[in-house]
Amino acid sequence: MAEETYDDGRRRNLERLLLTLAARIQALQAKGELLAHAPELMKLIGDAKSELFHYEVRATYDTPEIAESRRIVSEAQSAGEATWEPTDWTPEDEDGPPSW
Repeated sequence: MAEETYDDGRRRNLERLLLTLAARIQALQAKGELLAHAPELMKLIGDAKSELFHYEVRATYDTPEIAESRRIVSEAQSAGEATWEPTDWTPEDEDGPPSW
């Protein structure tokens, strides 16, 4: 289950990856060596891309508790949509309500 959630520690790690990538690009650009380090940049980009994918998927994952809550709400909403069918019976009728 740990793989299915994205906690604060993992979120901070992703932020560090992105900031490291940005800083490295700026440093290489300042030295005029940006394209000379393409393999290094591809690795950094790949690591960040992979973690970004996990963040996107895991951040939107419903835990079993959330999924159960959504199910309960959905059932309650659909139950509220039931319609009552009127009858011709009135309290003044001697025979009582119609039998089904």
